Amino acid sequence: MRLVLVTREGCHLCDEALTLLRDLGLHPELADVDADDDLHRLYDFRVPVVLVDGAVIAEGRVSRVLLEAALGRSGRGPDGPDIAT
Repeated sequence: MRLVLVTREGCHLCDEALTLLRDLGLHPELADVDADDDLHRLYDFRVPVVLVDGAVIAEGRVSRVLLEAALGRSGRGPDGPDIAT
């Protein structure tokens, strides 16, 4: 699986989403919404956006509960599904 966090510089919600993902033992690929025209068109006002295999699983104010539910995890850290880059 490919895990991507669409983010932008200076976005505190993006920083929070990254921290939550890392707390779950995940290491997403980071994609800058302002550096890619397609990402900007799709996600400009929606960041942060968490994508798994290209599908949006969370956006905006991302919570640990939402991430765990979307990823099918119990919050056990790196023992969950293999979703890392």
